[in-house]
Amino acid sequence: MDEKRELLDLLQDSARESTADIARQLGMEEAAVETLIAELEDEGVIRGYQAVIDWGTVEGERVTAMVELNVELDRETKYTDISARIAKFPEVSDLKLVSGDYDFAVEVVGDSMHDVSMFVSERIAPIPEVTQTVTHFVMDTYKERGIEFGDHTDDDRLNFSP
Repeated sequence: MDEKRELLDLLQDSARESTADIARQLGMEEAAVETLIAELEDEGVIRGYQAVIDWGTVEGERVTAMVELNVELDRETKYTDISARIAKFPEVSDLKLVSGDYDFAVEVVGDSMHDVSMFVSERIAPIPEVTQTVTHFVMDTYKERGIEFGDHTDDDRLNFSP
């Protein structure tokens, strides 16, 4: 499993590296890396490859909100039942069962704050098991999936003179 874990770490850092480069970094044959990647895809460990996009630099509005959900379960309903319903909505980009003050953390994406708030109030809140929603609109993103955003050319340190 160590080879698999090392491979997954490399792919998570940069899925654009060639299998030859990955093989060199892992000290493996390229064919073995290709086989390992195919196995991980077939097993459902690797679910896809995505670019990390700084949406703040793209024209047009795109609004993201983090929504906290509390739910009340009954004897027939499980968290997986509720998550299956919520995950089907295309507006939901991330859905996680979490510990703490609320049950689910949901990332919702829309074209405007109005679209997001209407989605939450009309599609999420009416789910019978949902007892509370709290919506936090994302104002700016500084780091996503380990990648920092922003212009790092400005030196905002204070000048110091002895």
